[in-house]
This record gives sequence, C-alpha cells and structure tokens, in this order.
Amino acid sequence: MEPIEAAILRTVLYADVFNFPLTAAELHHFLIHDRPITLTEIESALRESSVLQSHLEQHGAYWVMAGRGDLLAVRGAREAASGRLWPLAQHYGTWLARLPFVRMVALTGALSVRNAAHGDDDLDYLLITAAGRVWTARACAILLVRWARLRGAQVCPNYVLAETALVQQGQDIFLAHEVVQMVPLFGEAHYRAFRHANDWTAQQMPNALGAFYTEADQSLVGVWAAVKRLLEGLLAGRVGDSLERWEHQRKQRRFAQDVKKPHSAAQLDTEHVKGHFDDHGHPVLRRYAERLRELGLEAQVLVERQTPS
Repeated sequence: MEPIEAAILRTVLYADVFNFPLTAAELHHFLIHDRPITLTEIESALRESSVLQSHLEQHGAYWVMAGRGDLLAVRGAREAASGRLWPLAQHYGTWLARLPFVRMVALTGALSVRNAAHGDDDLDYLLITAAGRVWTARACAILLVRWARLRGAQVCPNYVLAETALVQQGQDIFLAHEVVQMVPLFGEAHYRAFRHANDWTAQQMPNALGAFYTEADQSLVGVWAAVKRLLEGLLAGRVGDSLERWEHQRKQRRFAQDVKKPHSAAQLDTEHVKGHFDDHGHPVLRRYAERLRELGLEAQVLVERQTPS
C-alpha cells in the first residue's frame, strides 16, 4: 500500500468512528499523515488507486468505507440539524465573548464539523481567559448556561483555560482532531496563539493548519466593550483574587471524586477547568485502533493516549 493510500484510509476510518462520510475537501483538510498532501493528489489517488477502490465507496460528493453507504442518510440528517444549531451557536458565542476575562471563544465538538446528532444537541465551546481568572470567567459562563437552558439551548463551555496554559497534553490523534476542527468565533489573535502553541498537531494532520469552517471574528465595540472593561475592573485586584480562590476551592471539593474516575481527563487547577470526567478520547481511540488493525494499518503514535502531567 502506498503512503497516500494508507493516509486516506486512516482518515476515512477515523471519520467512520463518528459515522461521518467525508467530502474530498474534508478528507484533504483532516488528512492523517506525516507530511502535507495536495487536494489534487488525493483526488487522483481516489480516482486511480485499486486499493482505495476496493475499500471505499463514493456516493455523490462523499466517501465512506465499503458497505457503509447507509451513512449518507445519517450525514444528511446531521447536516440539517447542524444547520439549525449553527446560528444559535454563534448567538451564544457572542454572549460568551462579552463575559469578563474571556479572551477567546471557539466552537468545538460535533457541531464544529457539522455532525450534530440532533437539533437540540449540545453547543460545546472552548474558552481562553485572562491569567488568574479562569474560575471567575467560568462562573460567569455558568450563569449564561442556566439562562440559555431556560430558553431551550444546551450551552456547554466545558473547557476553560488561561492564556498562559495553551499547550495541550496527551498529544494523540483524538486531541489533535479536537484542536484542528474547532471554529473560532471571538479572539482571532488568541486562536492563532493557541494553534501555534499546539503546532504538534501538524505532525499528525499537516493540512489542517487553520479552521475548516471560518466565521468573522466578533470584535467587541461600544456598550458591551465598555461593560466588559468595567466588570473586569471591579473584579481585579485583591477582591478578584479572593473570589477566584474561593470558586476554585469550592469546585475542587465538589468534583473531588469525579476527577478520580477511570479514564477521566478532567483538569481543575489554577489554569484549567476541563470537566471531562468521562473522557470520550479513550473509546474513540480504541474503536479507531480496531479499524486500523482490520486493514493491517500501523496505529503507532497516532492512537497512543498519554496521561496529562
């Protein structure tokens, strides 16, 4: 098997874990390989490779593993659900951007690749905050979560980290995919800094140097910018430091047992609030490794799960 054929199969197999047919453009952007490959090279391989033709099926613009043509209906339904959720995700992304000490808002999870399971799926976000105010920013975000829930929306800012802690641990293909598929909504400069700090993702997905879906950066101006500055001023200094420590200690006590769960990827410290108590990475990587073995493909470091230090 040629390297480009193996790379294409690895990528389609990873998407298959999520029941997600890929277009050629998506396959190119999210290609799992050790060097960049052009879209023209991928399209040529899909068209001419007998190996790929024996393992893959094309249905219109989409590619799936052989015998998985039923996923086209799944993708159509999820595209429709994602289309309904996208404006809502932008709306609440704007509100998150207005919160004190929030420096970046990015849409993550299934919706970020238009693969939401249903029309009321979670709206997952990653937030980057000012240093020393991770827990304060999260507390403000939780107030927004409760308000959104009253309106029928499931807003989930489930990963909040300080601008001083951008490098991600556990550098496997699951985390690499989560990083490269996020869609920045606010704080373009911090998004670029985040991607630069995690340039290790280019060793596994070298074509995904930016976001696949792009949205205009939601710069804060006028009244909301002034309100945010005012709130940050009121929550600065010793008063803010005391509130930050109190909220951190309170949540640490509350989640002390949850953090100890097997395969928990939660981080609750002064720079991270990552509430992933039931980490999805392990089962995803296990199913992916099984698919790779079935085709005799080497998993190597692509599916190794490291423990955060």
